[in-house]
Amino acid sequence: MNWTAWLIAFPLVASPLVYLAGHFPQGANRIRVPERVCWWMSMAIAALMWLLLAQVGLAAQAGALMPVRIGVLALEMDGLSLLLALLALTVYTLVLVYSSAGDPARVGDEKFYAMLLATTGAMIGMGCARDLFNLWVWFEAMVLSSFLLVSFHAHQLAVLDASIKYLAQSAVGSLLIVLAIALILAARGTLALDVTLSGTLPTGLLVAGALLLVGFGIKCALVPLHTWLPDVYAAAPTGVSAFLSGAVTISGLIVLVRALSSLMDGAAVWGVLLLLSGMVNTLVGNLLAFRQTELKRMLAYSSISHIGTVLLGVGAGLYAGLPAATQAGLFTVLALSVMETLAFLAVEALLFASGGQPLTVTTVRGFAYRYPLPGFALVLAILSLAGLPPLAGFIAKWQVLAAGFANPDPLVRGTVIFAALNILLAIGYYLPVLMNLLDASALPSDRIRQALPMAMRLPLIVLCALILWIGLWPDSLRGLTELAAAALLPGGTP
Repeated sequence: MNWTAWLIAFPLVASPLVYLAGHFPQGANRIRVPERVCWWMSMAIAALMWLLLAQVGLAAQAGALMPVRIGVLALEMDGLSLLLALLALTVYTLVLVYSSAGDPARVGDEKFYAMLLATTGAMIGMGCARDLFNLWVWFEAMVLSSFLLVSFHAHQLAVLDASIKYLAQSAVGSLLIVLAIALILAARGTLALDVTLSGTLPTGLLVAGALLLVGFGIKCALVPLHTWLPDVYAAAPTGVSAFLSGAVTISGLIVLVRALSSLMDGAAVWGVLLLLSGMVNTLVGNLLAFRQTELKRMLAYSSISHIGTVLLGVGAGLYAGLPAATQAGLFTVLALSVMETLAFLAVEALLFASGGQPLTVTTVRGFAYRYPLPGFALVLAILSLAGLPPLAGFIAKWQVLAAGFANPDPLVRGTVIFAALNILLAIGYYLPVLMNLLDASALPSDRIRQALPMAMRLPLIVLCALILWIGLWPDSLRGLTELAAAALLPGGTP
């Protein structure tokens, strides 16, 4: 049986069924019962997807994975696809559990659950695409479904503004990608991702690569193409910010490098551009985070900085042919996904527990004591993002720095030193938040306090455990990240 085909097709077929279930009348309560039915359907689908992913993993170990071919459409699971599928399904499941607690402002949960599922399926299909055109089609499906999630509260002015900005910039990126695809097809006569010719790239293909970098770079928030991200992360409804930061934006990083793999004749050129983009993202993200007082916006700019760390690792790998650096960059992808998801879910939980008051750097004073679980979860996420050992963020940064220092090339070493200095810079805006969260001074007795439902508690506990596990036992993921790195490097084996 072709498990890859089932893993891709199942969520896409199930998504409209979840939506239709929400419009099926059941009993006297025609609103709440269908919502719960949609959630239970989504949970059952998530469980089946985990079983399918396990079968894909076993087949990959046995070397028995088969490509999916439907006419000219070719889909194949390799190490990078497997990493993206694991990441997407993990974040989807945790956000799904968390969202079952409900959002009073959310109307039409059947659409919410259906779009979560469709976006996850599109990400998995995108990772398996074997040519540029189909990669773009899956990418557009992911953008469209995630846009519907972002615009869920479109009646709110801030959400509407963020949604329009997200859609407009994504549309510009899509146009640039189509132009790049046309240039590559005209020059090579094929859009296959695994075709590499010897020699240097002609000017037309260099232009195509630059268009791909900008087009896909909009989605993964490369500076200065990042302006949509803080507004979207701050305005998105409960759980969506975590889903976007932990899966959707990070998948944009993966698809960007996957797209450039069709032009690996110029691997060194793309490596230099990714290194430079990584430095700019790291510095600009940190500097802009300093100016933020609202917690979600500060975390949004922080995520831009951490995207830069991933680019530094992958860029060093492409430029200098360093498998260890590419592996470190992809390890950072996994660690960043867990850290970002935990940070945003913890903020959402604190909003719920404190009665929905706006969370700023100063208003969270004492929250680690007032609301122990979400407060501790946010403290742990921030400590990990800051790179404190022995957490996931520390080991991810350490791997990137160690792989870079192992290479004598001055550009690689220079960017690594730059990244190390920016880690110290980031502590400057993380520290005030930590100090306020851990401030043990007395809080006003009339502060609103609501007990967190178990649906909110469980994802926080799981993510905290994952941050500790990744930090303490990083070698447990080395096989997966090395396989993913091999699928990216020129001459690597999928």
